[in-house]
Amino acid sequence: MDQARELAAISYGIGRQVGLLIDRKGRPAHIIVGSQKGILIPELDRARLSAGRLRGLRLLHTHLAGEGLNEEDLTDMLFLRLDSVAALTVDGMAQPATLHMAHLLPPGAGDAPYDVLPPRPFDRVEEDCNALAEALEAELAREGERIDAPGKAASGREKAVLVSVATAPKAVQDASLDELAALADTAGLDVPERVVQRVSAINPKFLLGKGKLAEIEIVALRAGASLLVFDGELSPSQIRNLAEVTQLRVIDRTQLILDIFAQHAATRSGKLQVEMAQLKYLQPRLVRQDRAMSRLMGGIGGRGPGETKLEVDRRRIRERIGRIKDELKELRKRRAAARAGRARAGLPVVSLVGYTNAGKSTLLNTLTGSAVLAENRLFATLDPTSRRLRFPSDHEIILTDTVGFIRELPKELKEAFRATLEELEAADLLVAVADASHPEVEAQAAAVADILQEMELGDTPRLFVLNKWDAVSEERRWELRNLFPEAIALSAKTRDGLSELTEAVLARVRSGPGVRVGRAEGAEDASTDEGIPEPSATP
Repeated sequence: MDQARELAAISYGIGRQVGLLIDRKGRPAHIIVGSQKGILIPELDRARLSAGRLRGLRLLHTHLAGEGLNEEDLTDMLFLRLDSVAALTVDGMAQPATLHMAHLLPPGAGDAPYDVLPPRPFDRVEEDCNALAEALEAELAREGERIDAPGKAASGREKAVLVSVATAPKAVQDASLDELAALADTAGLDVPERVVQRVSAINPKFLLGKGKLAEIEIVALRAGASLLVFDGELSPSQIRNLAEVTQLRVIDRTQLILDIFAQHAATRSGKLQVEMAQLKYLQPRLVRQDRAMSRLMGGIGGRGPGETKLEVDRRRIRERIGRIKDELKELRKRRAAARAGRARAGLPVVSLVGYTNAGKSTLLNTLTGSAVLAENRLFATLDPTSRRLRFPSDHEIILTDTVGFIRELPKELKEAFRATLEELEAADLLVAVADASHPEVEAQAAAVADILQEMELGDTPRLFVLNKWDAVSEERRWELRNLFPEAIALSAKTRDGLSELTEAVLARVRSGPGVRVGRAEGAEDASTDEGIPEPSATP
């Protein structure tokens, strides 16, 4: 009571709102002096804040015009995960009058994520704020499976909410989110919730309005998620703004793909190319040392004499990119020598291309009897692998597996992996592999064709293969044969249809026109040299 009277008297005396952030032991952690119409809560310590837990602070502040809680008060409580928020009205005698209070609700307890209590005299408040907060945390812990591992599912994976904000039709957004969910799974994320918002125009600052952001915060809170993954590429300022408003880690589709590449790169060349792509993505995002950007930088750099940390970070990134380019240049020379050797041997080169996870590595293994890593996940293959394949007629070819394509491949990866993809330029024949069982097979095939056209490989002889035919229904098979009449249908897993493919490859290699054996002479390439083993068994 005395605290309320003292707060009211101070606020009335200076004509400004005054607020207290009070911890669960009843001690003021922050004292805030605002304007006549509002207060600005400072940046708070994130030590206690995590998925399934509240801030451990409640806000008590004054209102000088007799008004109750407003939308800004409730939004602050939600975004900052405060235990509760209360507004104390001050009368014309500098005395406290009415208390307006709200607190968050457990999942599914109401239409709104919070409960606004009826106003009552300031000296007749019976609610136990600590008990309410602890009960809510217990409910969030049950919803989020484990409170001792904030933001993680029972599997130990980090929880993430996928968000799509676009002007495209909802069906297009849903299909894109399905692919983002597959990327998230490959990256090791658990995705309990997805949010789709179709807008007439993208908000350049936050992508969408604060009202929808509040809904996303609710979804993340109830799902126990600590990460938001946005479908598309965000600008540095958008990432910073979203992280500041939602109090959650925010990444975009590009960062997710870069993380996958970083996890899967196994060779020296692959690791260097991934690192260069990450540095080029990070470089323009070194704006200032705020909370959002510190999460992106991961502790790069230190302070040097006469330079700010930001300048040191930028300089070190430039220097590291230069060193990586030099190393890749040396790897290119070695790769060029290997390709020149193949050209001298007169062996045609056949490259497997296609959308990621179409089954290219499985097809290579089945044809050559190899044991190249082949997993049912996106981007399982990052480094090109070449194997020698001998046909019954004593003809031999070099069969190469390459990194899979994907729609809207980040420009940083396109540039970094340019040399890897140049492996395709030496190909005498491209075998475009598509996943016949995928619902978006038409769009994926079109995306692969577009990328090949961008790489000026549109004139290279090409065979089109519909893989995973064993997983396609009879009705769908009829549809696909009408859509792709020239396609070779097969299953690399069951070996059905392989003979038709090998006959078609051999016919193209023997035909002469379009075959460009020897083109690799003197060419450069930054992909890894896996080496060419002895001829494999006939498929």
